[in-house]
Amino acid sequence: MSDTEFDTALVTAAFRLAGEQGWRKVNAVIAAQEAGLSLAVARARFPSRAVILLRFGRLADQAALSDAPTEGSVRDKLFDLLMRRFDFLQSHRAGVKSLLRSLPMDPPMALLLACASRRSMRWMLQAAGVTATGPRGELQVKGLMAVWLWAVRAWERDESDDLSGTMAAVDTALQRAEQVASWLDGHRETKAPPVPPVSEPAESDPSGLIEEPPPLPEADEA
Repeated sequence: MSDTEFDTALVTAAFRLAGEQGWRKVNAVIAAQEAGLSLAVARARFPSRAVILLRFGRLADQAALSDAPTEGSVRDKLFDLLMRRFDFLQSHRAGVKSLLRSLPMDPPMALLLACASRRSMRWMLQAAGVTATGPRGELQVKGLMAVWLWAVRAWERDESDDLSGTMAAVDTALQRAEQVASWLDGHRETKAPPVPPVSEPAESDPSGLIEEPPPLPEADEA
């Protein structure tokens, strides 16, 4: 078994267990035992539960970047990349939702996820043809992070088989991001109205990620 196969098997088992028992009860030992994997190798490759989360994010990025789109506008490419990432999350839906519910009670894990997501969004931007470096690059990453967090909230509520609600949220958020400011191409345009709600607001947001649509950062005037 290759390292990639080992990691995939352990991460898959961990998120399956998270969906059944809760993320806080998951660790590399029980995930390895669940998957019938070597504990010695698991100890070497997953010294902490945080590594499970980081490996999961890497697998999600690889799923998005495999055969990454080369045709179309930047917005079209980003839409495709983000939806590929959501397709991966969907295959581990119960476990991911358990993780999101645990974040308000686990600030270190929430910070780790935020940092990892920023790196992922930079990869998505660069794969779509956006340089995403320097001060403007930080603005671009923040803009796509806002899109991602808004779409995650929609995905949590989306019970459709084809993720139509998530697709609508990603499309709407990307349109608004493209219109609000210069975070993609450097050309300022008139502000668009706020992104409409993706669904009726829930009484609470169990993910703890976002309570309302995040404001997209604006570039400095030229």
